[in-house]
Amino acid sequence: MKLLVLDGNSIVNRAFYGIKILTTKSGEFTNAIVGFLNILERLKEETQPDAVAIAFDMKAPTFRHKLYAGYKGTRKGMPEELAAQMPLLKELLADLGYRTVSAEGWEADDILGTFARVCAETGDDCMIATGDRDSLQLVSEKTAVRLATTKFSQSVVTLYDEAKIREEYGVAPKQLIDIKAIQGDTSDNIPGVAGIGEKGAGELVRRFGSLQYIYDHLDELDIKPGMKKKLEDSRENAFLSYELGTIRTDAPIDTNAADYVQTAGDPAAAAALMTRLELFKLMERLGISASAAPQGDAPSTAEALPVKVYADGAAILAQCEDAGRAVFLPVFSGEALEELWFCGTFWKEPQVACVKTDRAFLKAFLQNGRIAKYTDNIKKLHRAALSLGTRLDGVKFDVSLAAYLLNPSAANYTVKRIAAEYGVPGAEYDEEAAADAALLPGVCEALQKEIDKNGQRELLENIELPLALVLGEMEQSGFLVDREAIERYGEQLSEGADALEREIFENVGYAFNLQSPVQLGEALFVKLGLPHGKKTRKGYSTSAEVLEGLRGAHPVVNKVLQYRTLSKLRSTYCDGLLKAVTEDGRIHSSFNQTETRTGRISSTEPNLQNIPVRTELGREFRRFFVAKEGSVLVDADYSQIELRVLAHMANDVQMQNDFRSGRDIHTSTAARVFRMPEEFVTSQMRSRAKAVNFGIVYGIGAFSLAKDIGVSRREADDYIHEYLRNYSGVASYMERVVLEAKEKGFVQTLFGRRRYLPELSSSNFTLRSFGERVARNMPIQGTAADIIKIAMIRVRDRLLAEKLEARLILQVHDELIVECPEGEAETVRRLLEEEMERAVSLSVPMLAEAHYGKTWYDAKG
Repeated sequence: MKLLVLDGNSIVNRAFYGIKILTTKSGEFTNAIVGFLNILERLKEETQPDAVAIAFDMKAPTFRHKLYAGYKGTRKGMPEELAAQMPLLKELLADLGYRTVSAEGWEADDILGTFARVCAETGDDCMIATGDRDSLQLVSEKTAVRLATTKFSQSVVTLYDEAKIREEYGVAPKQLIDIKAIQGDTSDNIPGVAGIGEKGAGELVRRFGSLQYIYDHLDELDIKPGMKKKLEDSRENAFLSYELGTIRTDAPIDTNAADYVQTAGDPAAAAALMTRLELFKLMERLGISASAAPQGDAPSTAEALPVKVYADGAAILAQCEDAGRAVFLPVFSGEALEELWFCGTFWKEPQVACVKTDRAFLKAFLQNGRIAKYTDNIKKLHRAALSLGTRLDGVKFDVSLAAYLLNPSAANYTVKRIAAEYGVPGAEYDEEAAADAALLPGVCEALQKEIDKNGQRELLENIELPLALVLGEMEQSGFLVDREAIERYGEQLSEGADALEREIFENVGYAFNLQSPVQLGEALFVKLGLPHGKKTRKGYSTSAEVLEGLRGAHPVVNKVLQYRTLSKLRSTYCDGLLKAVTEDGRIHSSFNQTETRTGRISSTEPNLQNIPVRTELGREFRRFFVAKEGSVLVDADYSQIELRVLAHMANDVQMQNDFRSGRDIHTSTAARVFRMPEEFVTSQMRSRAKAVNFGIVYGIGAFSLAKDIGVSRREADDYIHEYLRNYSGVASYMERVVLEAKEKGFVQTLFGRRRYLPELSSSNFTLRSFGERVARNMPIQGTAADIIKIAMIRVRDRLLAEKLEARLILQVHDELIVECPEGEAETVRRLLEEEMERAVSLSVPMLAEAHYGKTWYDAKG
């Protein structure tokens, strides 16, 4: 039999510190649990054990503490975030059919040792998994150790058998105890022999065999007098350390390996606990169905409905019209709508019905506004309707959008995951789409209740649902590009990069692979001898931050940075954009409504919101985005939207007066921070004030601000202090919003969009500080995101109402771009400014400015 024994405390510590902090929406920490179970599953896959025992320490003092009061006296206590997870982990392991083992007065190490001894006696194989080198003394013919360590920030697992111990340490496994007795162990506060470290201890044991032999023959040993004296002076500590460092093999535990074979456990309890902890991805990996989890008095599983497939959807359309509503799941292949799966629990003949691609039915159903539609992924449905020459009407609910508003930090918004989170029972079906469709009525009902409970119905119905139509239309429209111009620019960038490469090779003195950080590091820091940081396993760091700090140290540094810029522009943007151009000559980016935690829309395939604008070389790309023949692009963006939102939300009188009077906010800020009349404010002062203004919005600290504007940390701290003194409303807001977030557990925008912040209750300073920064800036950024969404909806509706050909084609944060016939340009320019400025009523005026031109570059103004 093969027994896998885990050092529970060691593994859970590695899991906790090796994975970023994870929490549920309600604030329960889960990263140690997730990490531990992932490690356990990987160990099982790699070792294929017959049984698994998981050893944990108990909180009570052990015999070692009684032997030496200082034992482990220097160790810090377990962080609260980890301590809270320990009982949950043990409960979950039991539910999953694992047996954990502890013994009062004994350490987990001793339990490992006891299993190792018994396996040697019974002839069973023992595999120990730990992150503690102490366990290497247990290696024998029948026991091996999988030791997890960290090297150069990378997790490394090494398999130790007797040969590996001999190769690495030059001793037998048991002699490792002698080495530790001499060198001591600071982590366990084992004293050892004062003045003799790892190297000296290892040499002594390799030469003389054991601690006992060394002291029995100390007077006659051929060793230096100084070392001999150290050994003599620490004789008592050495033997004490030997006893403390020896893993015992007689712990009072059940050692029958057969008793540790994993059982079926309690699947319902496991499902319930993992659902509560929102471990849905892990549940999927472990094959645990959320439907197994009991939800109060609700049944854990639902009764499966009959499944019927229709080639002709006429009968389904009639039933939907009779009921006045439809609950259905769309199934896509790429962008094409392939099937609709209905859950007709309210039909005369309840069933799960699938309608295959039936163009006539799809068109009739999608455009029927008398049928209230409860579904998922409506943005894609809108796009599918457009491709059919019609429009999607009657949408009442979108599962993903509602789930996103309720939990913006979730990993995904699949129907199954949402059902698990909200305790909606499912049933077994042969097809996954049928199972998901059958869950929809319960999921919609559960989400609607939570949306109403949170006061987010208007946010869903007035912003997110109508926005999905706008985004669907934008995706369908796409953005025309000048393909040939992109290709020419790519060639220019390549020529520039090639020229720089030749110059770099001349400066260094030889050719090498510029794309290789290792080879570049050798060239800069070895060949040229430039100052460098610490060498890692991968060589010297050549990150942008490192090279920026070396500007001026050698001409080659600036050339390398320029080379990287040209290479990235060519590969990421030229090549990337060309790959995305479709047959119509346009790029049809995808816009995601459920990606960011602040509510901002993101863009992918390609990311048009990430077109570079900070350098002239990057701004050139806007020249390649063009209007079609006879049309122009109208570009409008908000002026300082986040600062205006801050002025309103903080109710800062000073800032509000500045905006109402039309003064330049950055110049006004500079005048106050630097205590001088506005007419004496220099461009550098204004620039620094601008950095402070926007830095405050993003929760910037003195260290980061100093780095951004090139001043000392003290100067930056003075700027922030002076800013908050002048803008007392902002200062009060920054304090108030954090206190409210700690009390409620979340922050929210003016429109009720929430972000939960369990980080605020963390005992970890860094994590708590992050939570405080988010608490300050999310309501501002999120409100700005909500406002631009409202503006998009108003602009789209107004263009339609005025029967204009103009169409909204892109949104980039606080910027909107419309393509329109040349004759509509002035009307659209005025319309954009009006609708953006009227999108919301704040205590300060919203200001938008629009320009038009044949290219995005020209329209930007």
